[in-house]
Amino acid sequence: MTGRYAMTREDLDAALSEWGEPRYRGTQVWEGLFVQRRPLEEITSVGRALRERLAQRFPETLHPTVVRTGDDGMTVKFLWRAEGDVQIETVLMRSPGRATVCVSSQAGCAMGCTFCATGQAGFERHLSVGEIVEQVARAQHAAPERVGNVVFMGMGEPLANPDAVLAACERLNADLGISARHITVSTVGVVPGMERLAAFPLPVTLAVSLHAPDDELRTRLVPLDARYPIVSVLAAARDYAARKGRRVSFEYACIAEVNDRIDQAEQLAGLLVGFRGGAHVNLIPLNPTGGFTGTASSPGRLAVFAKALRDHGVNATIRRNRGTDIDAACGQLRARVGSAETASGPDRVDPQE
Repeated sequence: MTGRYAMTREDLDAALSEWGEPRYRGTQVWEGLFVQRRPLEEITSVGRALRERLAQRFPETLHPTVVRTGDDGMTVKFLWRAEGDVQIETVLMRSPGRATVCVSSQAGCAMGCTFCATGQAGFERHLSVGEIVEQVARAQHAAPERVGNVVFMGMGEPLANPDAVLAACERLNADLGISARHITVSTVGVVPGMERLAAFPLPVTLAVSLHAPDDELRTRLVPLDARYPIVSVLAAARDYAARKGRRVSFEYACIAEVNDRIDQAEQLAGLLVGFRGGAHVNLIPLNPTGGFTGTASSPGRLAVFAKALRDHGVNATIRRNRGTDIDAACGQLRARVGSAETASGPDRVDPQE
């Protein structure tokens, strides 16, 4: 059975033809779902009987378990149950006139980053194209603003699931009309996936989770560094910037007395000088997770670190974490239902571009 948001226009037209429906019904349904981004039951240009038949042929695949709202209604966390009884999470971040959706690409994660709640939870399976697209569509149904940004920064390592992630990017762009430049794919440094993303036709934004300026520390925080050290990750990022003509962002979770010294900022700046379009560093105050004892850098320490980067020619911003009141902030997203637990990764952003 094909899920509603895995459905192609050809799938839809074939079903309607099988049922003897006129060709224009396909346009009505498709535009209602993907252009107007409405739930199927609200596409009133199509009769109820046909809507019910379509719902049976092309069902939704994500089933809400918990929905929590914070930030005075501007941040919503969804916990979904998907095929195989896995749980995944999505975050909707609303702002005046626009909205961003943070999507998961895997149920769990195999990267094992020590400070990341998802890495602590382990890996279950990859998500499909339809499951990724459905997260955006279902979040849109909850947002009065039009979703204009999608960030692959929820559960999982997107470039460990490249087939589904790249296909989802194509569908988000072509079917939901989201600009490729407003789709951000984050990675902890899966170099083959970065190389594949560089060859991908759409100019999506690349965000690299660096978190340390040297391999010794980064390997302790991000075990994948032992396989793809900083020099290879930065080479792939430079190639991406050169081929796409796009600025690369670097995520840096600031952990007190671990990676927030001035000399580390200077070392980081030295690594990032000379990127085409300039490199941008997002400094993320670490949020606590149950499996990691580190604490966030103080606001003063963050300000000094950011200034050191800027003084050495690297643009830097300090992220304002959203959703802390519902455990939906960076690295903190964690929902429990009975004995089931899921978690979301440390690199959630609300792009301003």
